[in-house]
Amino acid sequence: MGILDGFLGNASEADLGTVSKNIELVLAENEKVEKAFKLIRDLIVFTDKRLLLIDKQGMTGKKVEYHSIPYRNITHFSVETAGTFDLDAELKIWISSTTEPVAKTFKKDKNIYDVQKTLAAYVLK
Repeated sequence: MGILDGFLGNASEADLGTVSKNIELVLAENEKVEKAFKLIRDLIVFTDKRLLLIDKQGMTGKKVEYHSIPYRNITHFSVETAGTFDLDAELKIWISSTTEPVAKTFKKDKNIYDVQKTLAAYVLK
């Protein structure tokens, strides 16, 4: 996957060293980034303690939302694959005590399965 894939909304695995350095201010002491996926400007980060959904906002991306979800609070999740006319795939994550899921949209892309497999590995521990 190249830079063009990122612009098109395809997920690609992100460099762990770069991600760790960029989010070191929000990591807990001794928390380690274990896997990360880049989705346009956003990141889906799996640490040894939680899932971080990082949403860069605005034109410059200077405003950033860090959505922290402890794995134990994820009640279930789903993947909706892209179809012939609907070219978007979607990952939905339900968090305990919420009715609406957190959703991330992917373009017609097989990496949604890599994200789902990683999520399953952490939630089903």
